[in-house]
This record gives sequence, structure tokens and C-alpha cells, in this order.
Amino acid sequence: MVGSVSDAASANGQRPLYTPEERVRRDTSKWTLVQGLLAPVQFLIFGVSLYLVIDYLNTGRNYEWAVWSVVVKTLALYTIMITGAIWEKVVFGQYLFHESFFWEDVFSMLVIVLHSLYLFGLFTGIADEGVLFATALAQDAIDAHRGRIAAGGGAGAHAAACSIGASADSAANLAGCELSRAWRNFHTNCAALIT
Repeated sequence: MVGSVSDAASANGQRPLYTPEERVRRDTSKWTLVQGLLAPVQFLIFGVSLYLVIDYLNTGRNYEWAVWSVVVKTLALYTIMITGAIWEKVVFGQYLFHESFFWEDVFSMLVIVLHSLYLFGLFTGIADEGVLFATALAQDAIDAHRGRIAAGGGAGAHAAACSIGASADSAANLAGCELSRAWRNFHTNCAALIT
């Protein structure tokens, strides 16, 4: 399936996601397996954290669980971004912003900035809970949009559901977008192991 996407991209005059040389480097890199394993773990953490934040906002219960779930999600994000940058260097020869993953990396940086601001606000005490949870939900909305880009843009209702304007009321949409991104990362990074 990935080959057909590359062939279609070449026929349209666009650069394929991977050149044959990049595909070999991807398929032989240990970082491909690392990314393929981290993607579903990150999705699970995202889903649990999103549930805990929305549950707290709806019920006022489990504040500590909601707050610390975002901290754990942030640490997972930092881990997958560092290992992803190493993977990108091995496969494409540069740490970030290669044209094949440029927009995914741009949105990833926005998500990292928001997560870092969340941590700063939490640990310095300069942000109240309203600001913290608004930041957490903004992270999820942008990360869902990043997932739509990573998944190739989606189609129809799914693409609309993954818009950057998604709100806490659309938790299922956010989780679905994140699942699409995690599956795409898993499939792409583990293609050599699956075939």
C-alpha cells in the first residue's frame, strides 16, 4: 500500500514519501521499531489523559489524576519527538522538517510548545486550573490536527472531524484522529517487519 502511494506521488510529479534509498534506511533502522512501538503507547496515554481531563471538567473529580496525566503525556511526547528526530536523521539525513514530514513536524513543535507551557504553568504556579486545562485541550486539538496531516489528510467527515477547532465536546473525534495518526506511524515505521 505504501508503494502505491509513492508510485502515485511520482506520477503526479510530487516527491514520494520515501525514495528507494530512504526506504532501505527506514526498513533497516532500529529507530523504526522504536517509533512503531512508541506510537500506540503514546495514543493510549493520550486517550487516558483526554478522558481524565474531560471527566474532571465535567464532574470536578480527580483533579490530581487529570493534572498528572498531562505531565505523563508530555513526557511521552518528548520521548517520541526525540526518538522521531533521530529516526528522521537516520532515514532522511536531517533531524526535523524534512519535506516528507514537514507539516507534521511543524504541528508537533506547536504541541511541544503548549505542553512545555503547561509544565511551566503547573510547576511555577503561575497558571490556575482553568488556564492549565484550556492549554491541555488546546494541545489535544492541535495534536489531532497534526494526526490528520500525518494520516494523509483523511477524507470526508473524518477530515472535518479532525479540524484544529475541535473542542472538548468532540473527545471521540480527537481520539479518532489520534488513533489514525498512531496507526499511520505504526504502519509506516514497521512496514519492514510486517511484510
